[in-house]
Amino acid sequence: MEFKHRTLMQIADMICGNAKEGKPTPFRYRSSSYITEFFQDCDTDYRHDGSTRNYWVAETLKKILAEPQPDASTPPHTFSRVIRTLMDQGDAGDEGPDRPVALAALNAALTREGYKAFYAPDKQCYLRHLSTNTIAGAAPSPHRPFSAAELQRRNKLTAYLDQASEDELITEVLLPLFRQLGFHRITAAGHKDKALEYGKDVWMKFTLPTQHVLYFGLQAKKDKLDASGVTKTGHANIAEIHAQVTMMLGHEIFDPEIGKRVLVDHAFIVSGGEITKAARNWLGNRLDATKRSQVMFMDRDDILNLFTVTNLPLPPGALPDMHSKDDDDLPF
Repeated sequence: MEFKHRTLMQIADMICGNAKEGKPTPFRYRSSSYITEFFQDCDTDYRHDGSTRNYWVAETLKKILAEPQPDASTPPHTFSRVIRTLMDQGDAGDEGPDRPVALAALNAALTREGYKAFYAPDKQCYLRHLSTNTIAGAAPSPHRPFSAAELQRRNKLTAYLDQASEDELITEVLLPLFRQLGFHRITAAGHKDKALEYGKDVWMKFTLPTQHVLYFGLQAKKDKLDASGVTKTGHANIAEIHAQVTMMLGHEIFDPEIGKRVLVDHAFIVSGGEITKAARNWLGNRLDATKRSQVMFMDRDDILNLFTVTNLPLPPGALPDMHSKDDDDLPF
């Protein structure tokens, strides 16, 4: 990844704490030894060599940006740590913990490169890619312990899913979630014309770091998926899903960005309820070795955990008593 020289010099001046034209700077002044300490705090081994501070820092940032990227729209993890260290709320001084002046100065430089810095509820500074709306520097694990506030939001979403329709599950929950996770060109088929779905509710793209593109189809069901011979009310049978997934993997979709028809590479089976172990085993036995690697499962717990750790706002269609001011104020 390459940033313009002007951008690198502006961020370097912020790290050094250089004031421009006699104006006060919201950033902490750092001499040579403190610049070395700064990069040590970023978990790097860079040591200032005594040369002009801002030029040395700019060259160091250039080296950091040349490190491997998680994906095409995400800067290297080291650069994210540099931004987080630079915007440490402990260095706010008299400006206040949200550091509005420092944040505005940083964003004036980053916007040129297609990014925006913001403070998350954990009081850490992250980068958002403006085109894809993905978050850099955040590596949320859906399996980590949740805070009390996160558990409260998770419970609110659980209550919403209990009363949401299948279309609401797709448009209000799944589409924002997959956009946040880095998928793009997300297209929902809808349920008004079933004949046009060809076994998929959503199709989307994911770009690998090599710039190769994978196509995903998504089949969503609001209710529990089971494998029983007689399907109960409120449940869906995995045999029906199997037929729809087979149709999905065999049907071409038209990608207007490249002007070609392409096949779906992988299929998500998503349930707003539980996917029983029996249903998973039944489907696994029906798929050959090739197709088995193409089909992935997500049930309600997966949706809730991912939605929580990515810090997405609650759906606008949530019940009135589930709505809170904190959800409106989330920077995501």
